[in-house]
Amino acid sequence: MERYRFYHDCPLYYVTFSVVNWLPVFISESACQIVADSWNYCHKMKSLRTNAYVIMPTHLHAICFDAEWNPARLEQTLTEFRKFTGRRLVDFCAAHLPSCFTQAMKEAAPEDRDHRFWQATRHPVALINETMWRQKLDYLHDNPRRKGLVRRPADWRYSSAEFYETDGARNGEVEITRLQWD
Repeated sequence: MERYRFYHDCPLYYVTFSVVNWLPVFISESACQIVADSWNYCHKMKSLRTNAYVIMPTHLHAICFDAEWNPARLEQTLTEFRKFTGRRLVDFCAAHLPSCFTQAMKEAAPEDRDHRFWQATRHPVALINETMWRQKLDYLHDNPRRKGLVRRPADWRYSSAEFYETDGARNGEVEITRLQWD
């Protein structure tokens, strides 16, 4: 059972989705674009708002909320997002990556499925104040630099760091929705 969970009285979450066995699927621009396109679809069609994100080679982090601050709908949307992207990314791996990736996903699958792309946990962390939000925002933006992948967080393509660094003048692959803290 997942230690972290969604609470129906908190509408803002930091989530982490990790690929099974920490497989480096997101070294491909095409794999990253599947996730980015899905976030944008959920923004337009499912009221998902992405406040910040980063796609790392083996996982992703995001700060998300529902357009109407509905935590139950947010949880449902993120569940659907994971299912859809998981299916698309399994297909992508089968077509473009070594067969050991697909084999690892088959071995990680529960009895009721053929494959599992994402690890079971969503690791949702309720962000209840601006201090927690800022901590998670800084952590996810700095992740590529800390891992030695770039010199500056804003240099990582699949991240909202450049959006924040340029005060929204440059938007990356995913529609970003700002938050106002009073």
